[in-house]
Amino acid sequence: MHRLRLKFSRGEQLKYLSHLDLMRLWERALRRAGLPAAYSEGFSPHPKISLASPLAVGVTSCAELMDVFLNRTVSPGIFMKKVAPQLPQGIEVLEVLPVNVQSPSLQSRLRQAEYLVELETDKNAEQITMEIKSLLDKGNLPWHHSRDTGERFYDLRPLIEDLWLIEVKETLCRIGMLLRCDASGTGRPEQVARALNFTQPPMCIERTKLIFA
Repeated sequence: MHRLRLKFSRGEQLKYLSHLDLMRLWERALRRAGLPAAYSEGFSPHPKISLASPLAVGVTSCAELMDVFLNRTVSPGIFMKKVAPQLPQGIEVLEVLPVNVQSPSLQSRLRQAEYLVELETDKNAEQITMEIKSLLDKGNLPWHHSRDTGERFYDLRPLIEDLWLIEVKETLCRIGMLLRCDASGTGRPEQVARALNFTQPPMCIERTKLIFA
């Protein structure tokens, strides 16, 4: 058994792809590339591939990480050379590294995710900075949102690690967000934007970094 860790980007062309469709995309690419993927057992075997964290629909990323298990050793260079032509526009492999098969999974070590969020606003930099400080100074932030299964109530504040204003340009601003992303909860940039009193949904959300224990 051999294990490779891929870093890849998901661009605007595929930002509305669901997690399930993304996994199918990778399965197809590995099969067409003729790579010796290791398969799960059972009635419906699938290649053993595992993402660090599903990416929400509508979000782009330059920092996705995924482990691929192979039946025999394949060098990172050969892997990239074979799989790259099988990927659609919007997915780009940025790096491939070998990983010890016995190493903990990406999901078990993931702790935080960093985002770049672009928002429409009529506020100036000082006003936005004050909103950020006010939110970060809160001890708790009661929150709720609707799901198919009903209303969910929780404290949003523990999911927000840090926020910072990057720039304000005319009617747009860019905010950096460091949010929790582990088994205890996952921060969502659009909810944080609402908590900062932005009335319009983000124009653009990009995941820029995944942080591990």
